[in-house]
Amino acid sequence: MRESLRQKMIEVCDKKIEQKGPTVGLSFYAFFANKNDDPVLLMEAAQWWIAKHKLDHFEKAAKIKQMVERKD
Repeated sequence: MRESLRQKMIEVCDKKIEQKGPTVGLSFYAFFANKNDDPVLLMEAAQWWIAKHKLDHFEKAAKIKQMVERKD
């Protein structure tokens, strides 16, 4: 995963946790605007989320942040 996506995922997780608490869930779509302006990056996130880690559609933001920080 490219570093820019990793940083974006951490920032979004931090923001969601701050807004809604430590049990908030999110999907990989949370890292992108409603308009799909970067399909390659979206597919990179989907590959990491779905194919590599076989995560559910919604996962806890804290879990995702921890995985990203560990560079899983």
